[in-house]
Formats: sequence, C-alpha cells, structure tokens
Amino acid sequence: MIDSPWLVNILSGLIVSLILFTFGYLIGKRREKNRLKGKNIEEYDFYPFDLDEEKRLYFDLKDFRLGIYYFLKNRDYSAARQLILLGEQNEVRHKLNSNDLKQYQKLYKKYEGDSIFSDNSEFLENYKRIVRLIGDSFPDLGIEILLHDLSNPAKSLCAIENNITGRKIESGATNLVLDLKTRKMQSLDKLNYELNIGARKFKCTTIPIFRKDLGLVAAICINVDVNYLQEKVMADLKYVEEFFRIFCKTEMQLNENILSKDEYRLALEGKRHWQDRTI
Repeated sequence: MIDSPWLVNILSGLIVSLILFTFGYLIGKRREKNRLKGKNIEEYDFYPFDLDEEKRLYFDLKDFRLGIYYFLKNRDYSAARQLILLGEQNEVRHKLNSNDLKQYQKLYKKYEGDSIFSDNSEFLENYKRIVRLIGDSFPDLGIEILLHDLSNPAKSLCAIENNITGRKIESGATNLVLDLKTRKMQSLDKLNYELNIGARKFKCTTIPIFRKDLGLVAAICINVDVNYLQEKVMADLKYVEEFFRIFCKTEMQLNENILSKDEYRLALEGKRHWQDRTI
C-alpha cells in the first residue's frame, strides 16, 4: 500500500501525463488522417486536361486557374497537391499572368509544394537502383534504360545506363506527360514502338510509374539501337559471338532454384532450355 504523499503525487502526475500524451497522439493522428483525406483532381470539373477534336490531350490553363482559386478557399490536401504537380509538369509559372502567378505561389506554399518534389525524389530512389542494376546486367549491347522524373519534365532525366542516345542527366521530356496521360485514358500501353530519327532507328518501350496520392510521377524507358544490332552485330559472326558472350556473362554463381516443380524435375532429367522437347 502506498502511503507516501510525494510518491502518490508523482504517480498521479505520471498517469495524468500519460493520459494527456495518449489523447494528444490520437488527436494528432486523426488530424493528420483528416488532412490527407480528399478526392483525386480528376474528380473535379476543373481537371485541367481535355481532348481536342482529334482526340489529343491538351493542358487547359483556364481550368488550372479555376483550381488555384478553388483550393485557396476550399481545402482538399490530396487534390490540391496533385494540381500543383500538374502545374509544375506543364510549366505554369511561365504561362500564368502576374496576379494568377501570385495566387499559385500562395497555393504552393499552403499545400507544402516543396515537399511534393522532395518526397517524389525519395520515392524514385529505388527505381534509380532498378535502372542501374538492369543496365549493369546488360552492358555494351546497344540497350539503353533510363528513368524520367516527370515532376519536372524540363529536367526529367534522372538516371541512365548504357547511353546510346547521347542524352545527359537533367535532359527534358516535355511531351512525355501528355502522351502517357493520353494513353492511360485510352487504355493503351506504350510498348514495342519504333522511332526513326534521321538515319537512326530504335525499338522502344515506356513504362509509366504512378503514385496513388499524386498520379503520374515518372517513367522507365528502354531503347534498343536497331541499326547497331542489324548492321554491325548481325553482319559479322565475330560480333554476334561477342554480343552473346556479354549477354550471358555473369558475376557470380549461386545455388538457387527458380524453376517450377515440373521444370525442376525435367532439368534433372537433362532438359537444357525452355524449348527443349527432347525430354
């Protein structure tokens, strides 16, 4: 039994402090949850993209301007931050008049615009690693892989391996945002397409990266130098052998099984590759 007044006071104080801390924590979590609640920008009538007569997507500055004034008066943390990202992707700072630009800057500050881009940069770190590792797996083969950070299309290129296009970090991709958004609306992938630029020819694939809270934020692109493969590699057996030597080169050997149960059994019986029908 506790009969010391000072000990009772200390314990009582600790209990009260613990209760207040718990309530404070729960209230803080609730406020944070409410702060992050909201709709997607696409759910608003002023979503700043529309299709022209030829079904091509375009950025509508008038609707974007309506969004600025709406979110300054009506709080929607998610949609407002998505609007800011769309604004930066479409370089609205160079398109708005002076008064609208001041209001946009207020919106940017109110919804912590800087954190959108710092958070996105952190989000893309693992994708940069993916680009690097895939690039390191297939070096010097005429196969380029790169990552665009589409929160800043004017300086979007943030990682590139096996460079065959001559681009540098912070090169832009200003048309890629509209193109990928158009394809998403039409449920189309940007897969295995051909590019002819002067005498150069490429086989390309672009993989968009979306975030639930922000939408389209990045894209991984794979570009294959078709002329290099057809005119240099395939034209000489020596280069064909060198190509496949590099392609099949490994850095280490591990003891792991990646085969299904049936394929594992067939491998033990002598099956040498996926199209081997002799077993």
